[in-house]
Amino acid sequence: MSRSLESKIALREDLEQELSQAQMVMVVDFTGLTVAEITSLRRKLRPIGTSARVTKNTIMKKAIGEQAKWKPIESYLKGPTVCLFVRKDIGETLKVYQAFAKEVKKTELRGGVFDGRAFAPDQIKAVADLPPKEVLLAQILGLLNNVPSRLAGTVKEVPASVARSINEVPASLARAIKAMQEKQSAGQPG
Repeated sequence: MSRSLESKIALREDLEQELSQAQMVMVVDFTGLTVAEITSLRRKLRPIGTSARVTKNTIMKKAIGEQAKWKPIESYLKGPTVCLFVRKDIGETLKVYQAFAKEVKKTELRGGVFDGRAFAPDQIKAVADLPPKEVLLAQILGLLNNVPSRLAGTVKEVPASVARSINEVPASLARAIKAMQEKQSAGQPG
């Protein structure tokens, strides 16, 4: 095997590893970026659990292989490409990238793939604006815990309401009888 082929196989295996650990992949056009600028982006992303890899599109397509979850990335693999492999916080990754893009003014987010679906840049922003997974789970659990309390209150109210209605019947009946008696004693036919 030639050295070039060995390096391509190693690169493909590295990309497969990155894909296996990522929850989202953002694809960035890096036309015009210098090596120093790409290195700067990598350094900014590393602490938040995201890696930036300059990829050859054909090798990335081979790394994706038959993984349906990552197939939509292929539509973004045109021209010079940097893939951002997001392992943790999508929102934080997007903020860091946007600050970098604003600073260098030479890069553009093409799109990304999350949960087997392709996302345009504006859709990635919407996903990034969602609260973290832990917060969403806590909110859902809070709602679920609230349902039994409300249900218990409603169930408890039914017998109380029936009891009030039953207690009201004799009183209503007594008022009706009294009203009829008053009419009769006043000499009015009932």
